[in-house]
Amino acid sequence: MQRTYKTRMKDARQSRGMSTFDTKIAVLLRDDLEPWQRLNVTAFLVSGLGATVPEVVGEPYEDADGVGYLPMFRQPVLVFEGGKETLKAAHERALSRALPRAVFTADLFSTGNDHDNRAAVRAVPTGELDLVGLSVYGPRNAVDKVLKGARMHP
Repeated sequence: MQRTYKTRMKDARQSRGMSTFDTKIAVLLRDDLEPWQRLNVTAFLVSGLGATVPEVVGEPYEDADGVGYLPMFRQPVLVFEGGKETLKAAHERALSRALPRAVFTADLFSTGNDHDNRAAVRAVPTGELDLVGLSVYGPRNAVDKVLKGARMHP
């Protein structure tokens, strides 16, 4: 049984040793995507966040042998799913709250490079975008409101 996502209480997270963040990174995927599409869309949607919101990125990693690794997000990325109308409503709410966001449209599955991706999005008015994915970042309560009606990804 899937349920609508609601942020857990701060003390519940702390009692399990988890850090609590004032912000949230979330991805909302359309529920009719193939598994490979879900993974691909999620990766694309979060890729711009570190470049435009540097405080979401932690320090580089290093293993015991001194081999270095790239830094990653300092907080979890939560993945949700919903129908086409849920995605459209979430997009509208993200825009009205002016939250940092990224979109992935169905047209991007047929392009092969960044230039064509941007041209495909640019060619469609905001209200007519065929959204298959949306990422959003911001204060936890604002992101929760944007995701109203979405379910945690299974």
